[in-house]
Amino acid sequence: MRPADLDAVTIDAYGTLVQLADPVPALTGGLRDLGVECDAAAVQRAFAKEVAYYREHSHEGRDDATLYELRRDCVAVILDDLGSGLDPGSFVEGFVEAMRFELLPRAGEAVERLRRLGLELAVVSNWDVGLREHLQGLGLDGVTVVTSAEAGAPKPDPAVFLLALDQLGVRPERALHVGDSDADEDGAWAAGMQFAPAPLERAVEELG
Repeated sequence: MRPADLDAVTIDAYGTLVQLADPVPALTGGLRDLGVECDAAAVQRAFAKEVAYYREHSHEGRDDATLYELRRDCVAVILDDLGSGLDPGSFVEGFVEAMRFELLPRAGEAVERLRRLGLELAVVSNWDVGLREHLQGLGLDGVTVVTSAEAGAPKPDPAVFLLALDQLGVRPERALHVGDSDADEDGAWAAGMQFAPAPLERAVEELG
């Protein structure tokens, strides 16, 4: 596709736009401060189980109350795997603080290039409503953020794409989605959009 064929580009978040800085050191230190006996290897294994749990439940964090419940449940997965009886609520804040996201290499440049082309932009992701908070300070000011939690269903359901397009005021056939998973591709096509696989910088370069 050419820029003239498009009015908007939507971008998947994790794996396409951002990556997670290693949270294990912060998680390990925070848990030890609360009296949990653990080492980095054990926390790494427990965190992997939390990630799997979160992927299945991310869309349940729809508002402040349900977001807190989701985060508490995620902490509970870690604590259960570590064999700790600590109240999960006591580590929700520490857990959130350990989740630090950063732009993938060259992703920021790609976003700026899309802006210079005059295209509307949105981040469309399977995530809870806390995604905006995570993206703050990454140079994405003015980019619309739409999550599966707001849409009520995760990709590949097209609902999150259609919600983003509605907010942007763009027709599906005039929009391109860039993502790194089958759910991204299947959901974009189901919404009537075009699709390009990550990495983002390559997709932008192919626009010409």
